[in-house]
Amino acid sequence: MADVVGPAAGSVVVGIDAGGTASRAVVTDVSGVVLGRGTAGPGNPSAGGPPAARAIGSALRSALGTLDPASVVAGVVGVAGVSALTDPAVAAAFAAEWRSLGLRCEMAVVGDAVTAFAAGGSWPSGAVLIAGTGAVAALVEGLEVTRVADGLGWLLGDEGSGVWLGLQATRLAAHRWSAPLAREVAAHAGVATRYDLVRWAGALPPFGALAPLVCELADAGDPDARAIVADAAARLVATLDSLAAPAAPVVLAGGLLVADTPVRRGVLATLEARGTTPGTAGDPALGAARLAARGRDAAHS
Repeated sequence: MADVVGPAAGSVVVGIDAGGTASRAVVTDVSGVVLGRGTAGPGNPSAGGPPAARAIGSALRSALGTLDPASVVAGVVGVAGVSALTDPAVAAAFAAEWRSLGLRCEMAVVGDAVTAFAAGGSWPSGAVLIAGTGAVAALVEGLEVTRVADGLGWLLGDEGSGVWLGLQATRLAAHRWSAPLAREVAAHAGVATRYDLVRWAGALPPFGALAPLVCELADAGDPDARAIVADAAARLVATLDSLAAPAAPVVLAGGLLVADTPVRRGVLATLEARGTTPGTAGDPALGAARLAARGRDAAHS
């Protein structure tokens, strides 16, 4: 159900976060007051193809509720893998969905790094550092990502990410079976011997599921977990530094950097020692709506 707080008084904008797990839509007035919210299934076109458009449309229908779609003057959709929209079938599915909703405005599609940055503040440009399952840093200017570092996937990069944490813990367990951390990893994997762990890892389990365990053990004082977490924080800062960004605002995003984790605290300590106090990303759908309102204001200035 839409969380509608009242009818739209004048023009409204919409923001959508099209994630691989769920699609979330927010409708606000042009001043940022939330008028409605909606959720639906996965909306990442890179993974879901044309059906992702239907999930996004469902979330937006729920968010609009009884509001007139014709009152929407601007919209922004944040997705991972914007290049998927170059597929004619995917692009056609999105265009058809907007028509079926009765929207009269253009819906801008941007990378999820852009909406994450916008969810951290009202700055027009700056850098965003994201660490969740994967890890990436990006420079953002307006509605565009102008430079990217890492985001290469867990085989080639994503250093400091949740998957990276899990891999480091698993590797340590395989090499130092008697370590306390190894016992915790073995319990998570449900294995009794080092060679069972090797077979478990060879099946490519979701290594990122170990990240909360590593963070918990680090906070409890386990020296191996603390070393892994410290290395993760250092690698994330190195990824951010590789952008060679000018003095600009930085937004932290992704589960490891939004929640109170030892990884976030490590990154914050380094940045704050430099005199940088970063913003923290909130709701990316609301960030997308903020971008839509900003674009609408720019068009009318």
